Amino acid sequence: MAICGIDEAGRGPIAGPMVYVGVIFKNLDIENKEWFKSLTDSKKLSAKKRKELFETIKENSIYHIVFKSNNEIDEKGLSQCIKESLMEIKETLKAKEYLFDGNSNFGIEGIETIIKGDAKIKEISAASILAKVSRDRFMIEIANKYPEYNFAKHKGYITKEHIELIKKYGLCEIHRKSYKLKALQKTLF
Repeated sequence: MAICGIDEAGRGPIAGPMVYVGVIFKNLDIENKEWFKSLTDSKKLSAKKRKELFETIKENSIYHIVFKSNNEIDEKGLSQCIKESLMEIKETLKAKEYLFDGNSNFGIEGIETIIKGDAKIKEISAASILAKVSRDRFMIEIANKYPEYNFAKHKGYITKEHIELIKKYGLCEIHRKSYKLKALQKTLF
């Protein structure tokens, strides 16, 4: 049995889902492939490169993608959603080792954490790319329903533009209502 790399996208945004992905490579004989050598933290790759790698990773791996909606995050809390995502991946993908990018396994036994693992472990890099592309695609698609928020550009992350749009239009269905931003709090003055 192989290694399952786990990573996420969308923990910090104020809108949209959080996406967790587990990846196990089918063939361990891929280390000399060019695409495999280029795997790294998804944030270090261009959108075009992530898109190219997305299909190749899917073809060469067994993977599981978990979406946690903004409503689930609001109802259960971020930590509970992370725990559930990690458990679902662990129950769905059978591996010898589960390596998760970060510094906490959220109390899930058998999951080892590696800080900056998405830049060190290829399976985690692959999970990082699948998570980022999956979430970005969701946000680009949902942008058509809420054109005034420009989700296709900022993907729900807390940018100056996004805060200004929330001030102008208020929160929509896909905003995380449990996230409190100082920039949006009413002041006494």
